[in-house]
Amino acid sequence: MTCRELTAFIADYLSGEIPPETRLEFERHLAICPNCVTYLRSYEDTVRLGRHAFEDDEGPLPDTVPEDLIEAVLSARSKSSAG
Repeated sequence: MTCRELTAFIADYLSGEIPPETRLEFERHLAICPNCVTYLRSYEDTVRLGRHAFEDDEGPLPDTVPEDLIEAVLSARSKSSAG
């Protein structure tokens, strides 16, 4: 498995949704590639922080958040909860 391939499987790896043989290849690559280990940790931290950021749906938003971004997030939320 290459570094590029690893990035394509990272979400499935973390959710446990890849076949055992692919998981094994993924973990073999991690065993020899410190850059991908760092990338994986960074990805996990980003997901964790993203979840934490939205724990309080009623919390105040910083003044620096662009209105277009707020509208896009709210639109995406309404689409995902409708389906």
